[in-house]
Amino acid sequence: MLRNRNLIPLSHQHQHALALCVRIERGLRPGGPDPKVWQQEIATLFEDEIRYHFEAEEQILFPAAEREASLRQLVDQLRIEHGSLRKSAQAAASGTMTVADLQVFAASLSAHVRKEERELFEGMQEAFSVEELTALGERLDAYFTGSGMPGASCALRPRA
Repeated sequence: MLRNRNLIPLSHQHQHALALCVRIERGLRPGGPDPKVWQQEIATLFEDEIRYHFEAEEQILFPAAEREASLRQLVDQLRIEHGSLRKSAQAAASGTMTVADLQVFAASLSAHVRKEERELFEGMQEAFSVEELTALGERLDAYFTGSGMPGASCALRPRA
């Protein structure tokens, strides 16, 4: 199913997270950069984008999705995963992750993103009307515009 235009900004942020996962997986091969380099990259991406992304999902997207009974359990799982990923980002920021921790983080973040894309977003697109998705998109846009999130990822959609 094509992604509804109101969810595309979150999907673009998901692409950034998946790219980080691929770089970590490739970079942890023998002879790759020191694990400290990856911890700094995780901490930076989390601070610059992922934390805002999680907040937008938790404040706007998840409450809307929970109104659909078929998505409630999935939203509960996603919230738990956010907590685990936040703890990993804190460990990265403090420089305490091992190579194994980095591998688990990359696999966990990748699986989380794919779950949101394949299950949550698809489920919402099936259950919600175009008008409901448009209203969600407007709320997400307003959140990101006022969030203070640095960089170009804050400019989520061209304004008409």
